[in-house]
Amino acid sequence: MKELLLKRVAQNIEGTWGVLIDYPGSRNIPFALTAELPWKDNQNNISCIPAGEYVCRLKKRGSNKKLAYFIDNVPGRKDCLFHVANIPHKDLKGCIGIGEQFEYLGNSQAVLLSRKGVKEFMTRIGGAELFRLTIKECL
Repeated sequence: MKELLLKRVAQNIEGTWGVLIDYPGSRNIPFALTAELPWKDNQNNISCIPAGEYVCRLKKRGSNKKLAYFIDNVPGRKDCLFHVANIPHKDLKGCIGIGEQFEYLGNSQAVLLSRKGVKEFMTRIGGAELFRLTIKECL
């Protein structure tokens, strides 16, 4: 099964910031950046996902039935997924946003080039129905 590692590298009042790595073994290739909400005791829609190991599943989402990877078995939560996002407090409700660059957007910390980051993420997963995600705190 394909495996990705999300290394969280910083956290502040605006968000939780990380690096997605094609994992394991010698590959260890960082390929995208992540944005999440700050840690707020795993509260639904307002907190980042707890560190740990998860299985992610490809499913259709929303009324447009677009495919996305949902993160299964997040304790006490549902509908956590990877998607396009720039500013955590505006674009995320407990999900993981993917981008290519850390930057400010207006007065807010953000990840930019999110559509490009999600496209690369989807390419790396290669359409697999499932993959394993490990989230580690490296703060």
